[in-house]
Amino acid sequence: MSVTPNLNQNVAQLIDANLDRAREGLRVIEDWCRFGLHKKEYVILIKDWRQQLGQQHYEIYKKARLTSSDESAGLNHPAQKDRKQPKEIVAANFARVQEALRVLEEFCRSSHPELSTISAKIRYKIYDLEISVLKDSEKNNRFKKLHSSKLYLITKPNPNLFDIVLSALNAGVNMIQYRCKNGNDLDNFREANALALLCKKKKSLLIINDRIDIALACDADGVHLGQTDIPLEIGRKMIGPEKIIGLSTHSLDQIKQAENKTCDYVGIGPIFPTVSKPSEKHLGLESLKKLSLKTNLPYFAIGGINKMNISEITKTGTKRVAIINGIMDEKDTSSTVRYLIEKLK
Repeated sequence: MSVTPNLNQNVAQLIDANLDRAREGLRVIEDWCRFGLHKKEYVILIKDWRQQLGQQHYEIYKKARLTSSDESAGLNHPAQKDRKQPKEIVAANFARVQEALRVLEEFCRSSHPELSTISAKIRYKIYDLEISVLKDSEKNNRFKKLHSSKLYLITKPNPNLFDIVLSALNAGVNMIQYRCKNGNDLDNFREANALALLCKKKKSLLIINDRIDIALACDADGVHLGQTDIPLEIGRKMIGPEKIIGLSTHSLDQIKQAENKTCDYVGIGPIFPTVSKPSEKHLGLESLKKLSLKTNLPYFAIGGINKMNISEITKTGTKRVAIINGIMDEKDTSSTVRYLIEKLK
């Protein structure tokens, strides 16, 4: 036991409090990694850190505990009430652990050098873990939204674009794709960035069609690629593991290729003839039914879908659709969206 016997009682109490603080914070993070992220490797690492600190939590510290006479015990900060999302709670506990470890590192340097060294090692490692956990938490949140999305609005140029998107979001859409094939990059970026801010405010996903550079520039939730766009594996390297990548598919071979690569969802279509791609052969309802049974990925039927034919789509067993003109061209966005969502239940 490498602890100075005549340790100052105030210092002992300080060390006890920060050992408790560090271990409690690590437990919060560990449980989120276990039950929220299902990351066994993170759980094993954090559990080891807790054990290392626990082994150094000697009686000399516990006996110095004077909770009843500590005038600062139980103090809270108003900011604690604002932590409603798991990401916010986890981030706060990372900060808590880092601060506690720094205190232990400083105050144990001469009296308990082993604990000081352990605290320093964990503190440096936990900075990297924080980045990984928060990225995985973002990914986890995105994928929950993806799997819960039934109606996927794909935009097209419109002077009332933001009003339409806002109405759609308020009516229940939680996944938007920004699609703009024309115009200059600066204008498209500004429009995409404004939509990104709106979607973040509404806690909805924003996917950018084709343009990985614009997706990265506006910190969108992902990108949607076509069969003639940059290859999926290259797109994944560019956009990172925590973002969503979708792929347009028109055949069973393309769906299977998507499953063998780092694709998160597929669009299957076009199901009906569509003005967006008039020269492309449509698949029809029977092909949709057959193809949808061949994939384990979330899939969205796309192409010429609107409120007049949505019932035909749902009869195939399809519960997710992506729509452009069937929403963008409607006069009453809100009622159209509500009707479509009701049909998809």
